[in-house]
Amino acid sequence: MTVPEKINASWIATLTDKQLIRAEAQLHTEFLSQETAEKRRRGDRYTMLRGPESLVSAWHRWLMVNNETRNRGVMVHRKQGGNGAAAAARRAAE
Repeated sequence: MTVPEKINASWIATLTDKQLIRAEAQLHTEFLSQETAEKRRRGDRYTMLRGPESLVSAWHRWLMVNNETRNRGVMVHRKQGGNGAAAAARRAAE
C-alpha cells in the first residue's frame, strides 16, 4: 500500500476498513522501527517528542491512522512473538 508522506483526514476517509488496517500496520512498523533505534541511541535520555523530526513524523502519521481505527471501531490485532511488528522493528534496527 502506498501511504502519502502527508496524511490527512481526506486521505484517511478514502480507505476501506481493510485498507485502514493495512496502513495502520505499515505505519506502526515504521514508527516502531524508528523508535527502537532512537531508544538504543539515546538510552535513558530518550524522550519521543524530543527525538529527531523523522521519529516524531512517523509517530504522528501512525497516530492519525490509529485514531481512525478507533473512531470506526476497527480492531487492530498485533501478532506477539517473532512475527509481529515489534520483531520486525527489532530486526530492522539491527
